[in-house]
Amino acid sequence: MSSIERFTAGFLEEPGYLDYARVGPLSAGVVSETLGQTDVLSRARYGSLDHFRTQDERLRAAVAAATGFRADQVVSEPNTTTGIMQAMFGLTGGVLLSPGDFPTVPFAAARAAEALRVVTPLWLETEHGRVTPGEIREQLTPATAAVAVCLVDSRTGYRVDLDGIRQVIGDRLLIVDAIQGFGITDVPYEVADVVASGGQKWARAGWGTGFLALSDRAIERLIPVFSGFAGTDTAEPWDEILPPSRGANAFRVSNPDPIAQARFATALEEVAEVGIRSIEAAVAVNVSTLIDLADEFDVPVASSRDERERAGIVVLEPPASQFTLLSAALHNHGVTATARQGTVRLSVHAALSVDTVDMLRGALTSYATAVTY
Repeated sequence: MSSIERFTAGFLEEPGYLDYARVGPLSAGVVSETLGQTDVLSRARYGSLDHFRTQDERLRAAVAAATGFRADQVVSEPNTTTGIMQAMFGLTGGVLLSPGDFPTVPFAAARAAEALRVVTPLWLETEHGRVTPGEIREQLTPATAAVAVCLVDSRTGYRVDLDGIRQVIGDRLLIVDAIQGFGITDVPYEVADVVASGGQKWARAGWGTGFLALSDRAIERLIPVFSGFAGTDTAEPWDEILPPSRGANAFRVSNPDPIAQARFATALEEVAEVGIRSIEAAVAVNVSTLIDLADEFDVPVASSRDERERAGIVVLEPPASQFTLLSAALHNHGVTATARQGTVRLSVHAALSVDTVDMLRGALTSYATAVTY
């Protein structure tokens, strides 16, 4: 059995699931890890709890391997949003971002501006929601201190060009919300200054998992506004208020959930074992399968067909009058997808069963028949 076959053998979801951009069902390895860690905590044998302290280092090492950042540049966070909020509240100056990105990014910038009045959102104008290096270059100003982007747009499936964006923004901070591509895309995270992601989608690690990775430049420029006692260089700083750490650890509020860290670390270790390029290649094949099915039934595909501009998301955009028909057909055939704002978002991972393809084909057949009549 090849490494990619071992990896896909760990997919446990029932046929018809095409909604990884919403949440990724837990992998077999993550389920096993969760049960084992929970058993240890439930029994609390003498000396057993000390092992939970090692999960932070384990997770940071796994994130470092996945992103190219050093382990000491990584801090555990409960989700993507918390990491992005830490970055935005720590900024000073203007941050260029698209108002059409997933709400995590624009909300964080707006809330930071309202609360501290030291960061200013600079709203990027885009064409069809695509954030490109050219658009960013044209809208940079001397007041722009940072640029914030989503690695993959959750509505269009468009994957940004991180290398191209880095080239046009110079030494400004590059902040990346990576959640919709983390775990399935081989991208140069190291060109970014801030990378935040969670593990509940493509990494299949469940909710409550996340990280914030910061370059040395970001650590120097960002102020750790939300830094709790766990963000110091002392484990338990009693009787005095110590300054924040001089590294990524400063952006920590409290002690993390070690079982959540173990889940996320397990998921990333599985990715490392098979290799991100193998996963990306398998996802690309499965995305093409979905696009071919849509074409077969004349369902308009709104997302990019270019492999360089996509990850695991396929967006279908039927005529407005047929949106309900398509949504109902998917529902009636047991296909789990996200339908909103006139589009249907299918999101597929490295594993795509024959049964799932058959269920989708059945749904599209019903849709096409209903449209004909």
